[in-house]
Amino acid sequence: MDAEFFAIALIWYVAFLFSTVCHEAAHALVAKWGGDLTAYAGGHVTLDPLPHIKREPFGLVVIPWLCLIASQGTSLFGWGSAPFDPYWQIRYPKRAAVMALAGPVSNFLIALVAAITMHIGIAYGVFTLNFSPVITSTHGGFLEGAAMFLSVLFILNIILGVFNLLPIPPLDGYSVLGLFVPEQMYLNLLNFARSSGFSILGIIIAYQVFPYLVRPVLEWAMYLFMLPLVS
Repeated sequence: MDAEFFAIALIWYVAFLFSTVCHEAAHALVAKWGGDLTAYAGGHVTLDPLPHIKREPFGLVVIPWLCLIASQGTSLFGWGSAPFDPYWQIRYPKRAAVMALAGPVSNFLIALVAAITMHIGIAYGVFTLNFSPVITSTHGGFLEGAAMFLSVLFILNIILGVFNLLPIPPLDGYSVLGLFVPEQMYLNLLNFARSSGFSILGIIIAYQVFPYLVRPVLEWAMYLFMLPLVS
């Protein structure tokens, strides 16, 4: 492990931490707007990572760094969480579904901002397309790190957004179903998901399914990213 590895690993980790904190803060903020003050009272309506790390130290610090070190920077896994009142979810299933949707939407917005910033950099000759992972700097130095960070932010948030929208418990996509199915059916689905051990099984299934989705999703994202450059 050398300085270059730690620099790249740090970029990936900071992008992951920022993206996950935004995701959980979005859940907490929309829950507050919907009448559930649980996460707000716990201090999770914030982009300050410390309250989120305090709640999930393993998911936000320990496991991500173990993955980065063990894989030499080629793999990153972690998680965050925002508390909510399950009785509020039962009383207001539509509001809870919107709260669940807020997390992935925040990831897509971050990816969009990263894409716009990269396009501006390309237009002014600061960045150039590189595809490893997306752009590189034409000047090196600090801008090289900025190019890497923006590229990782773009890719990582697309992955996080799509993964969390899988309609499999305990992922957000399962709760988002409340926007599309009858209320009683949704409540039955929630009761089913609360069965002991079902969340662990859901995560296993999600990680088996997602590899088949991630490549076409990223290819489509890169196509959309490049479309303004070739049109």
